[in-house]
Amino acid sequence: MNFLMALIINGPIKSFCYRRLQYLSNKFQMHVLLNEMKELAAQKKVPHRDFYNIRKVDTHIHASSCMNQKHLLRFIKRAMKKHLDEIVHVEKGKEQTLKEVFETMNLTAYDLSVDTLDVHADRNTFHRFDKFNAKYNPIGESILREIFIKTDNRVSGKYFAHIIKEVMADLEESKYQNAELRLSIYGRSRDEWDKLARWAVNHRVHSNNVRWLVQVPRLFDIYRTKKQLANFQEMLENIFLPLFEATVHPAQHPELHLFLEHVDGFDSVDDESKPEHHIFNLDSPLPGNWVEEDNPPYSYYLYYMYANMTVLNHLRRKRGFHTFVLRPHCGEAGPIHHLVSGFMVSENISHGLLLRKVSGEGMSGGAGGVVGPPSPHCAPQAPVLQYLYYLAQIGIAMSPLSNNSLFLSYHRNPLPEYLSRGLMVSLSTDDPLQFHFTKEPLMEEYSIATQVWKLSSCDMCELARNSVLMSGFSHKVRRIPSFP
Repeated sequence: MNFLMALIINGPIKSFCYRRLQYLSNKFQMHVLLNEMKELAAQKKVPHRDFYNIRKVDTHIHASSCMNQKHLLRFIKRAMKKHLDEIVHVEKGKEQTLKEVFETMNLTAYDLSVDTLDVHADRNTFHRFDKFNAKYNPIGESILREIFIKTDNRVSGKYFAHIIKEVMADLEESKYQNAELRLSIYGRSRDEWDKLARWAVNHRVHSNNVRWLVQVPRLFDIYRTKKQLANFQEMLENIFLPLFEATVHPAQHPELHLFLEHVDGFDSVDDESKPEHHIFNLDSPLPGNWVEEDNPPYSYYLYYMYANMTVLNHLRRKRGFHTFVLRPHCGEAGPIHHLVSGFMVSENISHGLLLRKVSGEGMSGGAGGVVGPPSPHCAPQAPVLQYLYYLAQIGIAMSPLSNNSLFLSYHRNPLPEYLSRGLMVSLSTDDPLQFHFTKEPLMEEYSIATQVWKLSSCDMCELARNSVLMSGFSHKVRRIPSFP
């Protein structure tokens, strides 16, 4: 990591990488000028294939927000009509029915609307990750989030499973759309994996169009403050020991073993813009000695997740089981070293916005190859990192509509620039519940990107192809003839 950090601030290397990126952009523009019509003609000659019936994968989408707001509203209304007397919550030792829960809020099914649900991101969420997280609570009530979009609750995640299965049915009906949904493991207790696997198996939450990723929120500081964990080692053991046990003795953990067959890898999630009070280096305490209430830095989390996954993968490979990859949220905000960490250990990353700012804004590649002073918002190391991501073809799942509500206006999103330079980018939705309006959020994402950036049908198909290559579906499934 020290070597890479030194490399990305080296003046001559920055100039070289900047020039190479400019060369790639200009070469692509020349290609478009010369061959756009030939490409269009060649596409027209392909029988039974156009943008609508090529396979595409939503490579970054969270299960708890994979439905749109209208879908969630209709589901809650249906539940209020059919399951009013079902016990759904325990408050201070007292059981509450769904009817009683809504009576405490002075709400009826008739009162509910998309506006009262209030789950959509708006102008107030820009650079306010806390307000965005609050949007996961329907009607601003965390109790409804627990009842309807959690796997571990009084109804054993029954409602959430039904919503997921409805989303899966929509994907199967569309035939050509697929998704990699993310479920959370927090690391607070050892039985989280068994509970999650039991939920998935008991409710038969399965589809040929869906694979799973497990996201680990970086919330150790909160758990430590509440005395739920003694040290960071305990969190790591809660996350990984059940996986080792299920790999060594699958017969003792049949549900978890079955569920892991449908899990592609791990994601690391939280607000990257939170200040970090510690730099990960040789003097950093080992996980067993990390007892302070400050959160470990981003690179600390990624390193220990990767280290444990590497050992686990060796074991699983020996046992004849499939292995996992690391695909964290990275480069949406925060310091540049997040992208360095991601480059070292990740198969793919989500967002990658901080790789931008290498052409025009804050950088100049004059006759002498001099790189000018960066603008106030510029990451001056970006040319080297962006070129490294290009060379390594590390996948970048980008979500322009999500970024537009949180960190970066749509017209400033670097996706078309990345695409023209040959970086491995795909389009994804992130959180349809917060950002999308239609029944097909992935198509909505493609539609808006195409209109705003005037993408050709060839560009759209390339993004779709990238999404299939980046996805965790098996090689056999990714081959076009046998893709579901």
